[in-house]
Amino acid sequence: MSDLIEKAVSALSERLDGGFAGSAKFIINGEGAIMIDGGGVRAGDEDADVTLSADADVFQAILEGETNPTAAFMTGQLTVDGDMGMAMQLGNVLS
Repeated sequence: MSDLIEKAVSALSERLDGGFAGSAKFIINGEGAIMIDGGGVRAGDEDADVTLSADADVFQAILEGETNPTAAFMTGQLTVDGDMGMAMQLGNVLS
């Protein structure tokens, strides 16, 4: 598991204190994938209600609060496949 994935799992676990209603997958190009669901946050690559994909630098900027997830989506830096409502919920947690 890459350092970025490990740091992201830790940071997202803190933000999603009560879990997440549904399932989401972050694909970080060149690094791996992170699963978020009612059981918490972990490295993994399973089917999810929504899949978000971004380059490592974009994902890290979102995670650190330097980039707004909605702005990243609108500019094509973040792609979303699946349940857009769930992506919006996750975006609120990240911003």
